[in-house]
Amino acid sequence: MRFKDLANPGFPIPEKEANKIMHIALPIGKNNVLIGNDVPDFLGRVNEQENRSKISITAESKAEADQLFTGLSAGGEIEMPIEDSPWGSYFGGFRDKYGIEWIVEYDPTLHAKVE
Repeated sequence: MRFKDLANPGFPIPEKEANKIMHIALPIGKNNVLIGNDVPDFLGRVNEQENRSKISITAESKAEADQLFTGLSAGGEIEMPIEDSPWGSYFGGFRDKYGIEWIVEYDPTLHAKVE
């Protein structure tokens, strides 16, 4: 998705920003996704520590999500503690000790039994 895809009268996008990437996702395996985006000038200046690219991991259980979150975030900076989210998943985010941004999520709807 590009920023121009969001443009509307209430949210105009400058022409020089229109083709920048708002969201791109590369599925990796069964439930994991590498996501990224550009940062348009209207969102302010960013540096390498604010690159807005994240690695997203979808766990198979809350226990696995906790284990991944705790292990990968050690020595880093928690941006959003892992907890139940308003949208129904168990979710958290952090920047690891190397500056890489991560999202860890467990979504019970992905693991619901179909009868």
